[in-house]
Amino acid sequence: MSAQTDPADLPGVTKEQEPSPTASRVPGPRGGQGGPDGAPSAGSSEGKVLNVFSHGVLVIWGLLVTMPLLWAVVSSFKDDTEIFGSPWGLPSVLHFDNWSRAWDKANMGQYFLNSLIVVGGSLIGTMLLGAMAAYVLARFDFPGNRFLYFLFVGGMGFPVILALVPLFFVMKNMALLDTYHGLILVYIAYSLPFTVFFLSGFFKTLPTSVAEAALIDGASHTRTFFQVMLPMAKPGLISVGIFNFLGQWNQYLLPTVLNVGDPDKKMLTQGLVALAVSQGYKGDWSGLFAGLTIAMLPVLAAYIIFQRQVVAGLTAGALK
Repeated sequence: MSAQTDPADLPGVTKEQEPSPTASRVPGPRGGQGGPDGAPSAGSSEGKVLNVFSHGVLVIWGLLVTMPLLWAVVSSFKDDTEIFGSPWGLPSVLHFDNWSRAWDKANMGQYFLNSLIVVGGSLIGTMLLGAMAAYVLARFDFPGNRFLYFLFVGGMGFPVILALVPLFFVMKNMALLDTYHGLILVYIAYSLPFTVFFLSGFFKTLPTSVAEAALIDGASHTRTFFQVMLPMAKPGLISVGIFNFLGQWNQYLLPTVLNVGDPDKKMLTQGLVALAVSQGYKGDWSGLFAGLTIAMLPVLAAYIIFQRQVVAGLTAGALK
């Protein structure tokens, strides 16, 4: 047999009448390829159903998270009668005196300042020490590297409640009870394991060629770390910084154990608990909601401002 005959060579068939290879495929919806009759494929329908289901779950989860927050904020502007009479309604008049009463009379202003000092100092120390330790463990090979790394990782699984009694006596012997710097040191030690674990994995994703070029140009390891590698790790630093800020700002157990003598050194969480206990005798529920909103505002503001950096830091390793 000879080679296959070109359809154009057959009698009565011209070039314009040649069957197209894609003639039987009709574009489906949104420009995609559908079936022979133009109907959407089964995979496309399943994808739409899954997309609708996932978005519905996210909407429900978002409502479950935001509704209690919004309810607390709205209740902070009501008086006690409206809180119990119409708990789900809007306030008839905005009672800003609830906030001033919680800030002054309930001493929430002093507690807020105490938390700001302690969390600010501990966050700076945690990020500095954690970034330095993570960089060394991630970029340098030396004897004991893996041992130190897993020592930090093991610190995340150690329950802090088991260390409260010995920690109290250690802080007492060092005269660090009821002090800002004592609580800052404890917060740093409490947050370092997670910080080193998170940032060590992030530093491994950064290109080594940039650090090598800086060293070739004469930069020291210290200068390379602070001026080259640390700015490149900004998304990861912001992400772990937000997590540490949330954990330290909402910490209640450690300040309760270590701040036992001086009431003026209490943290904001301790003040909220004291305010909630006192409501059983005074009935100032509007002041309680105002104090709760004051405690929530810094956390919400930090996340709203840095939400893009948090997402970028969490996905940076996957996009390498």
